[in-house]
Amino acid sequence: MNAPAPKEAVIKMYAARPDIHPREVKGTFATLRRVCVWLTQLLFYGLPWLSMHGRQAVLFDLGARKFHLFGLVLWPQDFIYLAGLLIISAYGLFLVTAVAGRVWCGYACPQTVYTEIFLWIERRIEGDRSARIRLDRQPWSLEKLGKRGGKHLAWGTVALWTGFTFVGYFTPIRTLAEAALHMTLGPWEAFWVVFYGLATYGNAGWLREQVCKYMCPYARFQSAMFDRDTLIVSYDTARGEPRGAARAALAGGKDGAGVKGDCIDCSLCVQVCPVGIDIRNGLQYECIGCAACVDACSGVMDKVGKPRGLIRYATENALAQGWDAWRIGSRIARPRTIGYGLVFVLMAVGMSTALLRRTPLKLDVIRDRGSMGREVEDGRIENVYRLQLMNTAERPHWFRITVKGIDSAAVVDDALVEMAGASARAVPVRVRVDRAAVVTGSNRLSFTATAVEDPALSVTEQAVFIVPR
Repeated sequence: MNAPAPKEAVIKMYAARPDIHPREVKGTFATLRRVCVWLTQLLFYGLPWLSMHGRQAVLFDLGARKFHLFGLVLWPQDFIYLAGLLIISAYGLFLVTAVAGRVWCGYACPQTVYTEIFLWIERRIEGDRSARIRLDRQPWSLEKLGKRGGKHLAWGTVALWTGFTFVGYFTPIRTLAEAALHMTLGPWEAFWVVFYGLATYGNAGWLREQVCKYMCPYARFQSAMFDRDTLIVSYDTARGEPRGAARAALAGGKDGAGVKGDCIDCSLCVQVCPVGIDIRNGLQYECIGCAACVDACSGVMDKVGKPRGLIRYATENALAQGWDAWRIGSRIARPRTIGYGLVFVLMAVGMSTALLRRTPLKLDVIRDRGSMGREVEDGRIENVYRLQLMNTAERPHWFRITVKGIDSAAVVDDALVEMAGASARAVPVRVRVDRAAVVTGSNRLSFTATAVEDPALSVTEQAVFIVPR
């Protein structure tokens, strides 16, 4: 008889995602996370409603091509400042990561913050962890439909308000709110409100830890900033092992000599983890450094009469060599962090100096190429220019236009120009020069725009005066 053919093994390329229902935890770090949620959301939701100088204090007006930042107006020509701000932010993140790991991810990242908000809503409507697990396993009923429907309605409301607020940073939010109330929202505004609302709803309500695990690039390259002196959420293996629920009972009895580990294997550190990992398996890239497991373990240690710190913020060197907090702190200043810190400080100082010395007036001179230099009725030579003036200050100014560099050069038209705050204006200017004061061809001269009420506010731009043959 022929032997039966062996069964083919089935290899699954993608593992099914297990449902994660984080247990609510109380403690020092949980309180700190809630404070961060409140602070970041008060800032995010409240900032667009703040006004300065009669306009929105923070507004990235793409249509008008200017950004308003607390009275500072940045134009496309000022993009270098935005680039500098991004570089400073990046080095600040590198410095914090090198010192304290992924604390940004655990406390202030929008994905973490909105997941916390959505989890809070879920707990208020569906109950604690065990109640949510039971609800998942129950067949559909009016009760389940009501709870799930109420939860998703609340999620959708928060998500849409988040999308509306985000768009309010690019379109004046009061105008946006009025248009929304009257159902006259423009197609692009409506699209982006819904788009960012759906993104918030999907990321914080459904994807959650998958964003941190698989979509966020920061989780992948963070190891480049870590070293053995970086603070990370750590499990003290030497103190905790061997673990087991029976250890706690044995420790109190006569036969406690063989008991060495403080971990009672309660698994609370896993149950509270928002990404569903077991911190006792060592450092993992999925860990966002939120320290929920630290709070959970500290509560358990208090109950079993053991000192806290079985799971704590520590460094690899501290765990290996038994360092105390002072010794850990003394290793904060090391070549890696000093390098990040120096670049961060130098960039911040340079950026601040450039902004403080920035002149809130810009001048571009364009000679009218359609009209070459010409001789006018009095024998003088005339050139026509177009001056592009930008008043980047919030207050209006009168500017006087003068020309220098050639004897007898003078502006023919009215040399006074009125400009509103944060505005740009093209000004046609005719300049005439005595024929004897110039040579045939190109002659150098300069235009200067000076504020009448503030002579210190002045800018000069070079130009060319053409004399025909």
